[in-house]
Amino acid sequence: MKYTQASIITIGDELLIGQVIDTNSAWMAQQLNKVGIRVARRVAVGDVWQEIWNALDEESKHADIILITGGLGPTADDITKPLLCKYFNGNMIMDQNTLQHVTQIFEKILKRPMIESNIKQAEVPDCCTVIPNKNGTAPGMWFAKKIHENTIEKIFVSMPGVPFEMKGMMLESVIPKLLQQFTFPFIVHRTLLTVGIGESFLAAKLIDFEATLPATVKLAYLPNYGLVRLRLTGTSADKLAIETAVQQLFEQLQFLVHEHIVIAEDATMQQVIAKMLIHKKQTLCTAESCTGGYIAHLLTEQAGASAYYNGTVVSYSYQAKEDILQVEKNTLISKGAVCEDVVIQMAKGALTHFKTNYSIAVSGIMGPDGGTEDKPVGTVWIAVANSNNIVTQKFNFRFERSRNIDLTAVNALNMLRLFIIDTDNIK
Repeated sequence: MKYTQASIITIGDELLIGQVIDTNSAWMAQQLNKVGIRVARRVAVGDVWQEIWNALDEESKHADIILITGGLGPTADDITKPLLCKYFNGNMIMDQNTLQHVTQIFEKILKRPMIESNIKQAEVPDCCTVIPNKNGTAPGMWFAKKIHENTIEKIFVSMPGVPFEMKGMMLESVIPKLLQQFTFPFIVHRTLLTVGIGESFLAAKLIDFEATLPATVKLAYLPNYGLVRLRLTGTSADKLAIETAVQQLFEQLQFLVHEHIVIAEDATMQQVIAKMLIHKKQTLCTAESCTGGYIAHLLTEQAGASAYYNGTVVSYSYQAKEDILQVEKNTLISKGAVCEDVVIQMAKGALTHFKTNYSIAVSGIMGPDGGTEDKPVGTVWIAVANSNNIVTQKFNFRFERSRNIDLTAVNALNMLRLFIIDTDNIK
């Protein structure tokens, strides 16, 4: 059965040269998916008239809903509005409600006089339905058009590229209006997180399972730095039926990969650690050398992290390791910072300094230089500890710097996860 689909077009030269990262389309896709709207395609184009025009033509071939962000500002390079006016054979008019809104922003909030370009923000094509922008000056625009005779009406929605302005329009106006106009299927996701097995090996284990999946359910592999998420997605007009089917298949999937499962939820490793520590009412600290505080960053991304995470020492230098973590100078001189003895002392020093239940310590050579024959780039030592025990492990990642840092962080957190589990099993 074919369901109504959406395409997303993001506009702006800054997106194509990497000056700005496109977070809009990812957020939009997430929100659309929640209400059963599948995004078929995502396209980025520059501030070029013909490229935008071509994108509108092309995306209307693949989807019935085309969502557009960007190019609605007051400067000369913002060409989306006049282009849409011509594309839909309209004429530009002044929208009085928008003009009143823009005037109020400048006079009462910004306390600045309006110039001609600000006034022009209130101009819209007479062939659109205006979408109010409560968080800015550029209104959104809703267009309906039959691309060919006897075909379904296509919906085009243009919104600002400023994320919080676009998000307000999407949640308050666009999605509710789409739900009134179209009937969408139910989309059900179930996700689990695995570690210690690569994507290709997982696929080999699950080849028979995949072969039995009905047409309404798909399995996706989502690898990322030593972890692989497995996601089952079911789509159907019958909510109860698809929820039941996906749950049954998800239980089968868990059984087939049970030895590699971290958690049967769509969660990150740091979220898993947070849940474990909160459940146990225990705390963690970190001592980081090669990761430069990245593990602390991951942990403190979670709201409420202060309940279980006390802090970190970014001991990048020998001096910091000695002065704060009480690492022995002789050990550093004789063995170097990247060795088992140093991370053991770092982990113990962190426990003493922060007075937590657990600690993580990492030291390594991230690259691109600094490696030696016996300690090449990517050599990492990790220790996790509590007051009674400590475990260590050496890794050899040998990738580029950012990937080595990511792999160090995820492996350190996974070592802590296993350490907590083993500690519980010993009791």
